Amino acid sequence: MKHLIATVVLALLAIHLNANEMKQIRISTDHTDLVLQVAPNGRLYQSYLGAKLLNEADLKDLAWSVHAASDGSVSQRGWEVYSGSGNEEFFEPALAVTHNDGNPSTWLYYVSSDTHPVEGGVQTDIVLRDDKYPVEVTLHYVAYPREDVIKTWTSIRHAEKKPVVLSAYASTMLYFCREAYYLTEFSSDWAKEAQMSTQPLFFGKKVIDTKLGSRAAMHTHPFFIVGLDQPAHERQGEVLMGTLGWTGNFRFTFEVDNVGNLRIIPSINPYASAYKLATDEVFTTPEFIFTLSTEGTGQGSRNLQAWARNYQLKDGKGARLTLLNNWENTGFNFNQDILADLMKEAKDLGVDMFLLDDGWFGNKYPRKDDHAGLGDWDVTHDKLPGGIRALTDAAREAGVKFGLWIEPEMVNPKSELFEKHPDWALQVKGRPLQYGRGGTQMLLDVCNPEVQDFMFGIVDNLLGKHPQIAYIKWDANVELKNYGSTYLPQDKQSHIYIEYHRGLNKVLERIRAKYPDVLIQACGGGGGRASYGVLPYFDEFWVSDNTDALQRIYMQWGTSYFYPSNAMAQHISASPNHQTGRIIPIKFRCDVAMSGRLGMELQPSKMTKEEYQQTAQAIKDYKSVRDVIQLGNLYRLVSPYDDKGIASLMYTDDTENKAVFFAYKMEHFNNQVIPRVCLRGLDPSKNYRVRELNVKTGGQPCFLNGKTFSGTLLMNTGIEMPLGSDYASCVLELTAE
Repeated sequence: MKHLIATVVLALLAIHLNANEMKQIRISTDHTDLVLQVAPNGRLYQSYLGAKLLNEADLKDLAWSVHAASDGSVSQRGWEVYSGSGNEEFFEPALAVTHNDGNPSTWLYYVSSDTHPVEGGVQTDIVLRDDKYPVEVTLHYVAYPREDVIKTWTSIRHAEKKPVVLSAYASTMLYFCREAYYLTEFSSDWAKEAQMSTQPLFFGKKVIDTKLGSRAAMHTHPFFIVGLDQPAHERQGEVLMGTLGWTGNFRFTFEVDNVGNLRIIPSINPYASAYKLATDEVFTTPEFIFTLSTEGTGQGSRNLQAWARNYQLKDGKGARLTLLNNWENTGFNFNQDILADLMKEAKDLGVDMFLLDDGWFGNKYPRKDDHAGLGDWDVTHDKLPGGIRALTDAAREAGVKFGLWIEPEMVNPKSELFEKHPDWALQVKGRPLQYGRGGTQMLLDVCNPEVQDFMFGIVDNLLGKHPQIAYIKWDANVELKNYGSTYLPQDKQSHIYIEYHRGLNKVLERIRAKYPDVLIQACGGGGGRASYGVLPYFDEFWVSDNTDALQRIYMQWGTSYFYPSNAMAQHISASPNHQTGRIIPIKFRCDVAMSGRLGMELQPSKMTKEEYQQTAQAIKDYKSVRDVIQLGNLYRLVSPYDDKGIASLMYTDDTENKAVFFAYKMEHFNNQVIPRVCLRGLDPSKNYRVRELNVKTGGQPCFLNGKTFSGTLLMNTGIEMPLGSDYASCVLELTAE
């Protein structure tokens, strides 16, 4: 009887579709297929996600339903593409809506779909609609064939007479049926970003999320890797690599069901974020960007990096300049003369740009430490009597470009801004204020349009008056601690986490519309804003406040899985390191920083002769191969996580005529075996001449220098790395002859 009833129901639901609408929707890149199926019940299901189907006839053999164990006796079950809460599904939904009448259920049926070309790819839009309530969901997919990347997001709207409440709103849902799943996540903390760890996924849910509000990547990062059938490997095996384009609270849900299927749900974290959606208002989720690689994480990384340079990163194909930041050598203790001298020293060393960090602003409450002044963006007169103009003039005379640090989203209570506009700070009525950095720092209420105008005005005033400013370091050192807005109405306080970032994006869009060519770095107390949510507006991000070269290898390694090297700011620091106290040779420090966008925190006048010569040589050599490093194809060769005591990576250009190889010795023992390293990304038919870069001051080039090897030999037999001493390192340029 139950089976008969189920059959009748399915037959009735089929009226939602015309015969010509019983269709498949194929979303394809050069090597990946995502196939969606409109089932007889009128609903949309994923029938395939995997390597590209070369025989189109195979499509007819794809089934929308999946074996559902005991619940199969109740109803057919499939992998619903965007499952609503309150239907027959037993597992985590993508969407949860409470309607005007209190009904918490949503059943979405296929309405229509269309495709159209966009830059670099093809966009598919699929409209779904509830059969009882005027709720409409549009699924958006952009497939980038050449890069093998798919970007997907969702738009939600309704025509009910009163607002509905959204309590879950995923960007998409993806499914897999494999023997095993292994999740690689990237845990984090301040000065300890992007630490990799891998674990198997078993029955139930694994959740990675943040509740920091203003920045995503502090306790964890908004990206992940899933190894299918086996743990993710650099050069082989099938892996899914995904990241969310959102720099606020996020949540990744990995759920293995009762029959061993895996569903992956990327979304804004709905924690404390029930959203009252007004009639005809469109709620748009962040983009989820993913690649499915059958050749391991190496190919997956190259896919994502190419996509980012082409379509997502501001000026993604532009090479970044070298710079000197004054922070680690002067801190807050500087004046106009000290800065002018630093600029000259930077130029003499070969650096392109000078960056003035925190501490240049405030008069009633001068910025002498991190306890006061934030919000008062007027130049401190006693430190800098000539203002910004004197600094830009000094930079011009020295022959370097000029950059400036700002933190527009923040305020100190000890500031003129807070005295004038205490209501502009996020705060909870009746609760004590909560503080971040220095115990005296709060977030401005970026939900408020007046605050948005103020933030834009900071940048507009600086760049309008001083067009010589070529670079801005935009910092964000505080989490969202005061969960309350004086601007938002009481019934929309749960919108703060979302509206904060909508407001921030509005500011950034205005800035980029007026000042498209100024270089801007995203800094979030270090790597807190390593996110594709902000990178359409920023040229690069600060990987970490920790500049210890040994720890940087690990942090840069983890970050490199998802971001191109021209987006990763990496600096040479002093020794002993100001944070760890570790003493590391200058060559090692230079060689580590050279693998991304090179900068420095050193004060040239305080460097030894050896340090100065070594750093000058590193900068010179870096500039000769900058394009290969910043715009080339990355190959990770030996992981620091493999416990071999070394790490190695390389970049090749698209022509396979140029390559740059890096190797670092991270541990030192008697009779330590240094493995031969097989290079990758070369043309086996070409011969390559080796030149050592950044040769140790006073030393001789390594035994590989000047020799010529075939690409076949380098990739199949490899090279013996010249890493004999403690903290040994080497950088090699390979040029096809």
